[in-house]
Amino acid sequence: MNRLLAALEPADYEAFMAEASVISLQLNTRLFDHGGRVDGVCFPMTCMVSVLAGPAEGDLTEAATIGREGAAGAESVIVNQPALGLHVVQLPGAAVRMEADAFRRQLGSLPALRNLMERHWYAMTRQTLIGAACNRLHQIEKRCARWLLMTHDRAGGSDSFPITQEFLANMLAVRRASVNSATSGLKKTGLIRYVRGHLTVIDRSGLESASCECYKAIRQAYADAGVPF
Repeated sequence: MNRLLAALEPADYEAFMAEASVISLQLNTRLFDHGGRVDGVCFPMTCMVSVLAGPAEGDLTEAATIGREGAAGAESVIVNQPALGLHVVQLPGAAVRMEADAFRRQLGSLPALRNLMERHWYAMTRQTLIGAACNRLHQIEKRCARWLLMTHDRAGGSDSFPITQEFLANMLAVRRASVNSATSGLKKTGLIRYVRGHLTVIDRSGLESASCECYKAIRQAYADAGVPF
């Protein structure tokens, strides 16, 4: 279940779900284009959405990730503005979706929902800032471990998930050769297994030790905001 929605009281949750639907999102589905119209809000349950930014589509890099702790498109709907970045499904799975107009009505009638969304947006902004600094300051292997941990958190309880080295290179804003070197190092130490586009986390605690401090800082940002991660 999406953890934001799970934090609602039962009556509020039932009122929300009365106007929502559960959908299945496929890998690489484009939810919203950068600067495009946002016609609904998606609350991931078992999927993960990457928010990509950059001057041109070929040069995009990941600015943030959204999993079962959050909502995709909510901030744009709340302020009635275009999408902030390209939102693309990185891990396939289920999500709760609500049309934009219905979501605005729910925000007006459910104060607890509005409070949750405001705290989520604050935590996500901190995630974006920490990630930007991490990409600038930290070694590629540590950044790679941080990204894999965040993806593992959102993988719906599975230790394996699909990921190509090309996409991971875009997420980390590095060359593919650099990603190959980083994943090779993590494989040699027995932390992960990577075969034919599928990565498996073998040693979660070891991967946490291999990551920079940014992974814990991001999780702490959500805890500080009172948003379940």
